Amino acid sequence: MTQIDERVSAPKRVGPIVRGVDGEFCDAVITAIEDDNPDADVEVDDQGGYVKITTPWRCRLTRESLENALGRSFRLSDIEPNLAGFAGRILVGDDEVLWHLEREE
Repeated sequence: MTQIDERVSAPKRVGPIVRGVDGEFCDAVITAIEDDNPDADVEVDDQGGYVKITTPWRCRLTRESLENALGRSFRLSDIEPNLAGFAGRILVGDDEVLWHLEREE
């Protein structure tokens, strides 16, 4: 009988770890990530003090989706103080944040 090592076959996950103190903001980030990654398996791990939101390999969050979920304008650079951490590498632009595994030159 062959055993499959789940650590090898399971996809690596990336995404934000958001401080859990602002439930409205956490819910908006979850909704926006689900909207921006429609074909991805979005996992949400709510630990009370923080919420870990991950997708396999690549996680995209756009300003437009976050503003739609919040119902107000939002500068993506303002997301950083709300992050307790993140999994993967991060690229922050004016209109999107991208968490990924591979280095992009």
